[in-house]
Amino acid sequence: MNVIFLGTNGWYDTETGNTVSVLIETEGQYIILDAGFGFYKVKEYIKSDKPVSLFVSHLHLDHIIGLHTLPLLNLKRGIDIYVPKGMERPLRSLLKRPFTSSPLLIPTKLRYHEISDKQKYFTFFQSARLCHSVPCYGYRLNLDGAIITYCTDTGLCANLKRLADKADLFIAECAMAPDEKGPNLFHLTPQTAAKVAAESGARRLALSHFDPAKYPTLSHRENAERIAKRSFAETIAAVDGTTIVL
Repeated sequence: MNVIFLGTNGWYDTETGNTVSVLIETEGQYIILDAGFGFYKVKEYIKSDKPVSLFVSHLHLDHIIGLHTLPLLNLKRGIDIYVPKGMERPLRSLLKRPFTSSPLLIPTKLRYHEISDKQKYFTFFQSARLCHSVPCYGYRLNLDGAIITYCTDTGLCANLKRLADKADLFIAECAMAPDEKGPNLFHLTPQTAAKVAAESGARRLALSHFDPAKYPTLSHRENAERIAKRSFAETIAAVDGTTIVL
């Protein structure tokens, strides 16, 4: 199973990366986590007719703006799009005029599924609400015998640790700078992300969703990785193109 980071920035694109999107290729399906501008790169990786699912954490634009590029994709089996409860209608609106081209120009069939938090769905994923300024979900995926947890745009909360419990890979946001002080309920530093990984018994931690104003260069990310490793050794700071094999 391959976990490919298509975009690793939060907020806006820079030379260091596109906004957030992750592609997971399993034996039987493709899973996409969020659809920032890194989403357009999925066309380079989806080479078969396996089912495709997209999990949207929330509707801040840096997590969905890449859907503007849907006309580039022609997936015969369509895409199942999972969104937090109440988010289908506004997301559909974004994919219409005047915000983008006519939906008729999207060749791929889109199937929407609104989901609630604190529930287990089907056999392969769980969702839970995180701590952010708008409703935002984290996801725990059971894929090919491995647990992948994806939590972005969140501060410390019980659900964060619950979703990351004994995960084989914990993908966590890192929007705050290592030395940032003061109350910020909605984002993590590398230290707090590493603390959650250690306390939840995760095996590996991948930092992503870097605020480009606070992490303007890749060396800033490398520093975040070094700091996180002090309390959780199995940490990497993801960049666009990073691939993790599970």
